[in-house]
Amino acid sequence: MTHASESFTSSSSTLGTSASNADLSQLARVTVIVVTFESAHCLPTLVPLLAVCPHVIIVDNGSGDGSAPIAQSVLPHAQVITLERNLGFGAANNRALDRVATPFAFLLNPDCEIGAEDLAILVQEAKRFPDAAVVAPQLVNTRGEPDLSYRWPSTRWSSRGPGASAPLCVGFVCGAAMLFVMDNMLGADRFDERFFLYYEDDDLCLRIFEQQRAIILVPRVTALHRSRGSVGGRQRLRAEYLRGYHHAQSKLSFAEKHIGMASARRLRARTLTLALAGWPLRLVAFSPRMLARLSGRIAGLTRWRPHD
Repeated sequence: MTHASESFTSSSSTLGTSASNADLSQLARVTVIVVTFESAHCLPTLVPLLAVCPHVIIVDNGSGDGSAPIAQSVLPHAQVITLERNLGFGAANNRALDRVATPFAFLLNPDCEIGAEDLAILVQEAKRFPDAAVVAPQLVNTRGEPDLSYRWPSTRWSSRGPGASAPLCVGFVCGAAMLFVMDNMLGADRFDERFFLYYEDDDLCLRIFEQQRAIILVPRVTALHRSRGSVGGRQRLRAEYLRGYHHAQSKLSFAEKHIGMASARRLRARTLTLALAGWPLRLVAFSPRMLARLSGRIAGLTRWRPHD
């Protein structure tokens, strides 16, 4: 793998894609995969892209808000896989990847938006890098600012340096928007289902990196990411609790798998100490959302068990 740069953040000068060179026929070569969970409110923003993509798979993780029937109604050409219960982000994507017959698969979070022209350009860019396994856009937030959506593997070294201004090889890209080059995945084209939510993209990218295959960021292609916006409904506090719970569980499982059990146990003790110390502060500076997430984190840390 060629380390083209040690860039981390992207400068605002990279925002905005020139779509004039987009060849929309490239969309026939990619299957767009979206995993929904209580995500009916996100579907209207996804329709402009998905309606013009010939191959779409939506996997609904047991939503109770009608996500699956709404998706089938507004996107009649899409394959909609309805799961009876929430299997987790990685597991749901795996169910869709089993059905992909196109050269590319584009995984897109419900709270992410990318234009059809931008996706076409991303596919075009992928063909410039014959050893690429994953190609990804630069994520931006709702203010148009670049997110920290790429870096080197956290187990290796810290990223540093200026933002990317051209395509470059990295060690990690956020799973909110990533293009798989199916022929180059070579056995790493599925998520490890021990990660229910969070760190499944870290794990996948690290496995690709260790096999010395390229992960390419294309900063001139951007995708809007409304972080933590994919889950709607009336149980927002429960969603925050579960975010904290699964983040804690997955963080420890990642440490166990890639660093070692001793490191995972030390991380658990340190993180639990900090979480318990922060509990009184959260009560004083009362925020139901943050308190729910902290409660979930404490529960996830205390209930975590090593994998066999």
